[in-house]
Amino acid sequence: MAEAGKGRRANFELLRILAMIMVVIMHFLSHSGRLLSPGESADKVKIAGSLLEAFCLVAVNVYVLLSGYFGVRSSFKPSKAVGLLCRIWFYALLIPLVLSAMKASGLFPAWEITTEMSEKGVYGLIQYFFPIETEHYWFATSYFMLYLLTPVLNAAAGSMSKRQFQIVLGGLLILFSGIKSFSPVAFAFDNYGYDLPWFICVYLTAAYLSLHGSELFEKRGWYIYTGSCLAGFGINAGMYVLCRRSGLFEYYFTVPYHYNFILCLAGAVGLLYGFSGLSIKEGYLARLIRRLGTLSFGVYLFHEHIDLRGRWYDWICAWINPQKEEGVLFFLWELFFCTLILFAGGIFIDWIRSILFERTGAFLGKTGLSLKLRKLDGYFAFDKENDR
Repeated sequence: MAEAGKGRRANFELLRILAMIMVVIMHFLSHSGRLLSPGESADKVKIAGSLLEAFCLVAVNVYVLLSGYFGVRSSFKPSKAVGLLCRIWFYALLIPLVLSAMKASGLFPAWEITTEMSEKGVYGLIQYFFPIETEHYWFATSYFMLYLLTPVLNAAAGSMSKRQFQIVLGGLLILFSGIKSFSPVAFAFDNYGYDLPWFICVYLTAAYLSLHGSELFEKRGWYIYTGSCLAGFGINAGMYVLCRRSGLFEYYFTVPYHYNFILCLAGAVGLLYGFSGLSIKEGYLARLIRRLGTLSFGVYLFHEHIDLRGRWYDWICAWINPQKEEGVLFFLWELFFCTLILFAGGIFIDWIRSILFERTGAFLGKTGLSLKLRKLDGYFAFDKENDR
């Protein structure tokens, strides 16, 4: 695998874009009810949806792997943490204002537009002004906290020998992934990978791969990704049949779709290495991919906003499938347009945000706050000799 740490590469930015598309697809499958469930009979659409889910489930781990693979060779920047927080605030605060304005205009009466603030009053404001503390976005909360910990994680990764790193990482993966992957019952401390401890494990996994590599994944990345996804789907389908016939193992039916399931992590690493072998010629396409990659996080912040996440499917389908027709063709029709609309809309909004942030940053560039942030950045620069 090519050495990390030499700037944004188009092949990995393409993987970042794909990961965000996968996230949108997973949310579509969940909101549309096109997944196998022990309490419901199976059909072609639900089988296809669960198979598609199995191939998309690696997306969250991939996003964190990319951060760790390149982040371990990068310096921590407090200004970047502030920028990430402002980016989250931008969506958390702007969307309810826009929805309130739309409702007040009376132009969208059929959409039943509501916000947390209108439903919960002043208490609903907390989720807008404190999106990290309230887990307005669970992924953004864990991702932001992970970035704050990167100086500690990078220092630990860089100071350990390869063998020491293997022992520490192996122990963490056994604790947070290995044991739960085979347990037929849920553990009290297991949050299925929806939390900071699992993100730390994935980040350190990527850091190890960046520093020491893996011959197994380098040679068989695509095969490991495909095999892991198919195996995860096979286990899920087998548990579905068992649950329907006996009512047993309903918990383990969900395990293959947990982010900290061992096959989900293996598939994500395989996909990372698969994309590492892609070659994208420098030029307009590479520049476009890099630009879309930097904007892709906005797609998540847009469609997973607390005022939109449970409503966008009904809004879009009221337009593209008003009769609520069923079947494989309508499933594919809804899947395509929901993914296209959410991804394109999120990219466009984040492009506008990036322009506003760039101009605001240029205006505030010489203020005392900006100078202090740059000074803080300097304390973490690799070429700076800090007192330890």
